[in-house]
Amino acid sequence: MQIPGSHVPPMTIATKQQRPHTSADTPPTMLHERAEADLAFVRDVMERSTRFTAVPGWGAIGMGATAVAAAIIAWQQPSHERWLAVWLGEAIVAATIGGVAMLRKARRTSLPTLAAPARRFAFGLVPPLIVGAALTVGCVQANAWALLAPVWLCCFGVAILGGAAVSSAPVLRVLGAAFVVVGVVAVATPERWSDVWMALAFGGGHLATGVVVVRQHGG
Repeated sequence: MQIPGSHVPPMTIATKQQRPHTSADTPPTMLHERAEADLAFVRDVMERSTRFTAVPGWGAIGMGATAVAAAIIAWQQPSHERWLAVWLGEAIVAATIGGVAMLRKARRTSLPTLAAPARRFAFGLVPPLIVGAALTVGCVQANAWALLAPVWLCCFGVAILGGAAVSSAPVLRVLGAAFVVVGVVAVATPERWSDVWMALAFGGGHLATGVVVVRQHGG
């Protein structure tokens, strides 16, 4: 009953408010899925903190021995083109020896070849070698034969330093620095000294490094 003269506010219809979304509306995360995610995270962290251990000691010794032989043969060549062919052949032989020895050691130590440490080692090693190959083409085209040995020494030294950053063998840092120093010195010496510097670094450096790695880290 409404009293005359009295004011009654119009009735309002309350709108139905949307119920807030709660975690109960979503299916719970399965325990094993969370455990797998945690294990994957831990595994990734461990791989990133692991050092590359497949540095081949005997492979380095083999590379050093072939480099000394190549320096002796290259010294006797009558032309720049033949000299270059000798050292390019040595690069192929040394890369094969090093690659095979590294794969064999990785298998012995149960290190996956595509694991994070191996990938980081390759990422540090390969780019400077590509730069060295490009500069080799440029030096040959410009007839700058005297610069080839310094370019090779410096680029290879930087490559070794890049790989050494993730390696378990500290001697690689010494080897990389030695290559860079010898390469800088080679710039200031006559071209006829090229094979001497190449034999000293690629030959003696690899031989000494290989012996250290074999003694401290296994072949």
